[in-house]
Amino acid sequence: MAEAADQDWANRLAHENSPYLLDHAHNPVDWYPWGGEAFARARAENKPVFLSIGYAACHWCHVMKRESFENEAIAAYLNRHFISIKVDREERPDIDAIYMQALQLMSGQGGWPMSLFLTPDGKPFFGGTYFPPEERYGRPGFIWLLRQIVAAWNEQPQEIADSGAAILDAIAREPIAGAARREPDGELIARAVAALAHQHDRTWGGFGDAPKFPMTMALDLLLRQHARTGDGSLLEIVELSLDRMARGGFHDQIGGGFHRYSVDREWLVPHFEKMLYDNALLAPVYFNAYRAGGNRRWLEIGLETLDWAMRDMADPAGGFHSTLDADSGGVEGAYYVWRPDEVAAALGPEDAALFKEFFDVTPGGNWAERHGVSILNARAPLEDFARLKGIPPPELGRSLARMREKLRQARAQRPLPRRDDKVLAAWNGLMISALAHGTQVGGGAQYAQAARFAADFILDWMRGDDGRLLHAWRAGRASIDAFLDDYAFLIDGLVDLYETVFDPRLLDAAGGLAEQMIDRFHDAGRGGFYATDGHDPTVIARVKEFGDGSIPSGNAGAAWALLRLAALLGRDDWHEIALGTFAAAATRMNDRPVGHLAMIAAVAFDIAPPLEIAIAGDLGSERTREMIRAAWIRHLPARVLAAGPANGIELLRNHPALDGQATAYVCRAGTCLAPVTGTPELLALLK
Repeated sequence: MAEAADQDWANRLAHENSPYLLDHAHNPVDWYPWGGEAFARARAENKPVFLSIGYAACHWCHVMKRESFENEAIAAYLNRHFISIKVDREERPDIDAIYMQALQLMSGQGGWPMSLFLTPDGKPFFGGTYFPPEERYGRPGFIWLLRQIVAAWNEQPQEIADSGAAILDAIAREPIAGAARREPDGELIARAVAALAHQHDRTWGGFGDAPKFPMTMALDLLLRQHARTGDGSLLEIVELSLDRMARGGFHDQIGGGFHRYSVDREWLVPHFEKMLYDNALLAPVYFNAYRAGGNRRWLEIGLETLDWAMRDMADPAGGFHSTLDADSGGVEGAYYVWRPDEVAAALGPEDAALFKEFFDVTPGGNWAERHGVSILNARAPLEDFARLKGIPPPELGRSLARMREKLRQARAQRPLPRRDDKVLAAWNGLMISALAHGTQVGGGAQYAQAARFAADFILDWMRGDDGRLLHAWRAGRASIDAFLDDYAFLIDGLVDLYETVFDPRLLDAAGGLAEQMIDRFHDAGRGGFYATDGHDPTVIARVKEFGDGSIPSGNAGAAWALLRLAALLGRDDWHEIALGTFAAAATRMNDRPVGHLAMIAAVAFDIAPPLEIAIAGDLGSERTREMIRAAWIRHLPARVLAAGPANGIELLRNHPALDGQATAYVCRAGTCLAPVTGTPELLALLK
């Protein structure tokens, strides 16, 4: 294979800010970033567009780069016959969503790297994911495929034009299809929960077979339904899943945090990349399981996950970075796996023997792809292992924690996984929520402080000249108008942070963002929200996304944000917009509940109805703080909480502190119980 050797030469990606795009800046491929210039040239030269979409932590994206995009012969063919565009899916989720939908319509598959072929006006006519340079793994060779595309482009132009137009039509029609005004209700929630219970793996936890993703939206909905119905079997499903995930190689046993997914049913072998959003979604599930069942192990795992994010993902300027690569030193998983001699060198023989037995480190290894290498996983619960060894469980826990810290320090000497250090507003909104909940469950004020630092950074530095929110920041530069997800999840994060520190300025900021979100994205005619504001002429369709992906849909996040703000600020108009979003998604939710779990969770919040808790009193008073902690620690998934003086917050209006004492008001559906001035009385009302 001929490799590109001239690293001094750079293509147009050298001027970009995305680490993923910069990683391709020295390819011999004449890459364009997404924009009008590339399409104008494609039209002028009547060439098809090759669109490659990936992200910095994507293992197979790196493989295709090495095999094909650094190959001089393949690059020369691309440069001669195509206009090539490279997109970071995290930087442009709008483009990724449209062309992922097109790929699924064309082939029934999806994934990254995404490889699409477009007409000069952006219409997709053929696509796939990873292609090896020559035929392999049952996949056609990339150079062979390029020749077939060129032949079809020259010999079948009308067929290509018709195919692209048909796919665009299907994408453009999608937001309207099935927008029947059917009221989502408790029966829909029950059907979604029943489907999840059916899919649950009763041996290894999680849902379905390999590969296994954490499916945090599923676990969240099951916890909500457990709280709503008292069905203990739902909590059992969640706790089995949390246990198996936490004990497996899917969980970083040394540094905390979770990998992207497990390639096997048993959660042993992960795809080793780490995403900020996965961890931001998983930590609150662990916290809520702790709230629901009282198992402190869930609290500890959730807090360790936040500690990982604060230690390894925080940008000194503020906010949190996006991803850690699966590869380090060019080898997938190398940073995370261990050989017996490496453990012994770090711990000494006695500790190493205990550690290796507990975490399944063996001479032959447990990773079939790499002999002698072990992925750390706890094959037995700590209590069972402690009983086997005759060691009190707390003592064993302390010993293992000490050993893990030694190994973490030893591991830090290895080549580090590459980091995508851009700060994304949406993903940071999710992490702000997680950090706020970390303080609420008793983790300490440092988590709320980290959340506040991130929130202030985004509100201060990720703004355009006109005050609009921006999507991404890196190396001192914020760019790209924010998308629906950015607004929705940042608003949710600010509300969670308000319910932790009770600074009314956070609600002011959230309310201002909500006004912008409605103005830019809301479809007042048919309900729901578009993913984009429609101002970019290079984006071929304006779509609404109701179904969950790796994170909840933007529409679910928007509905959730508006429901909570409506209760806190007395905005009935925002409540109506949320209901209109449910109506726009109703047919989809009814037809495919498991694909719309975040939206169904928002429905569950609304029909509960929300439990409104107002605690009037001096926030510096221990009596007030004691009441707040009582509201925090109960699993109340339909809770809305305000505390302190009214300060323009509707939920606190007309709810005074009685006789100068901290006073709690608990209301639901417009009916309030008698106010109480003691924490035991408040806890009794919250049962």
